[in-house]
Amino acid sequence: METGDPDDFLTLFLLLGHPKVNLKAVTVTPGTTGQIGLVKWACQQFGRQLPIGSFNPAHDKNCVSAWHYNVFGKISEAKPSDLGGVILKDLCNKSTILVTGAPLKNMKLAMDLGFVAAELVAQGGFAGMGVVPDDKQLTKFKGKTTCPTYNLNGDSQSALRLLTYEGIPKRWFVSKNVCHGVKYNQELHKKVYILKEKSLSLSLIYKGMDAYLTKNHEGKKFHDPLAACCAIDRSIGIWKEVLLYKEKGEWGSKLCEGTNTKIIIDYDREKFINTLLVI
Repeated sequence: METGDPDDFLTLFLLLGHPKVNLKAVTVTPGTTGQIGLVKWACQQFGRQLPIGSFNPAHDKNCVSAWHYNVFGKISEAKPSDLGGVILKDLCNKSTILVTGAPLKNMKLAMDLGFVAAELVAQGGFAGMGVVPDDKQLTKFKGKTTCPTYNLNGDSQSALRLLTYEGIPKRWFVSKNVCHGVKYNQELHKKVYILKEKSLSLSLIYKGMDAYLTKNHEGKKFHDPLAACCAIDRSIGIWKEVLLYKEKGEWGSKLCEGTNTKIIIDYDREKFINTLLVI
């Protein structure tokens, strides 16, 4: 995860409290002491002491957005448990689902160390014309076959390596062609309000989004929470097996069998909301 905007932190709340999830560890990019302190604080709210890994604890910027401190207060800095790649190697196994919502910088060391996981569910990538039916293409992506995608471009070498890395036999990409159509709006906020007293996760998500919606009435694209919910329930998405590729700084996909790499082309909003709200 990273902490440049609310998405990842709200996803952390979701994963920490969801009854179908046993969160084993968190790795952070770049992993500053400010970021580690933030993640440690979130874990403590749920009575958890999880290993928290960093890609570069000596990074010279804080990398925590103002929203985090404005909403949840000034949170003390902390040191990571270890390098993120080491934590992934030590705690992932052949039954682990790895969820990523940030540049894949911690993956390089993990792959060098030979880590394994059952599946990767990554927020990132792009499926466009030729993969997504015309009637399912968002207007902003109409006619496109490739598009820049932040998380994969943040460490494109590790992303490309993961596509053929034998330690993870199944890969699912929750791409921006769908994510950009998924929004946390006032309607969803009202549903969270009704249930927030029954769930610490929803209570914290409500608090964060209540502050966000005060200044952004149109809502927030919910990229990483969608990826997390797809990791919990793969039937939320409609998937196509593809060859994911990079071309001139942009990412695209082609229909291709036998790759063990699937990309989302559409989603069931009701199932997504039910998983988010633990209904």
